[in-house]
Amino acid sequence: MDATQELSRIKWRCRRGMLELDVLLGRYLDRHYADSGAARQDAFRQLINMQDPDLHALLVGGSTTDDPGLQDVIKQILDYD
Repeated sequence: MDATQELSRIKWRCRRGMLELDVLLGRYLDRHYADSGAARQDAFRQLINMQDPDLHALLVGGSTTDDPGLQDVIKQILDYD
């Protein structure tokens, strides 16, 4: 799969059933994903493969994770820059 196809697949996975998640994930993808290192890109792909309730809990509900890679990408997603 080439880079364009992969980015399209990731963009599609960012479309969720909850508007809050759509906005947070889409903004990160548009603003930061391409410039992120491989580890952060891997963590983001891991994040978007989660079920909506788990993802919502991490991004909006105040839940935490012990995974340092996920913590890093979640922090950047929530920084709103």
